[in-house]
Amino acid sequence: MKKTLKNVSFVFLLLQLCIIFGQETATQKRILIDVGHGGKDSGAIGINKIQEKDVVLDIALEILSLNKQSKTPLDIYLTRYSDTLISLSDRTKLAKVLKADLFISLHCNHSDNPNARGFEVYVTNAKSQYTENAVWLAFALQASFKKQLGFESRGVKFANFQVLRETLDYFPAVLLELGFLSNRDENNYFSNRSNIRLSALSILLIIQNY
Repeated sequence: MKKTLKNVSFVFLLLQLCIIFGQETATQKRILIDVGHGGKDSGAIGINKIQEKDVVLDIALEILSLNKQSKTPLDIYLTRYSDTLISLSDRTKLAKVLKADLFISLHCNHSDNPNARGFEVYVTNAKSQYTENAVWLAFALQASFKKQLGFESRGVKFANFQVLRETLDYFPAVLLELGFLSNRDENNYFSNRSNIRLSALSILLIIQNY
């Protein structure tokens, strides 16, 4: 892989939006986007001091905006719409109350190694009736970020994160680590507003086809 991410133009964005505008869905899916961290919990802090909590909120809000432009928008909710701190248990409780069809938790990565880079997706390491769908979604998301945006794929991984563990028996759930804010290339990537939009679009396109 090249050491720099793809410089995707707005022509790409517009072409992909045309796909969304023309899509028809048989049933409206209810999606909960879990926006990581917030409030006093900044999450990872990037090289230029951008904060994980802000990056993921910007992406989540852009997903909402793009979804509203769709011909048949999905029923999408966020765990937070501003810079507030929501407990992990309250995030999963909300998903259950909403009877979500899908749960996606957004995060950014950090490492002491400045060369660490790439996109990874986590699913629960336990088994349930939703495991197969969660794994399919995880592979689709990591493939999209690699192909469309040029991120290095760190693969699909299994973990016992609380938000995955507590949603195990209710719906497919995945946790995204969108890139390393400790890596100069990826930090700079998420400092660009157009790249925030492209990241949101890549996620939304996969959800639309889920």
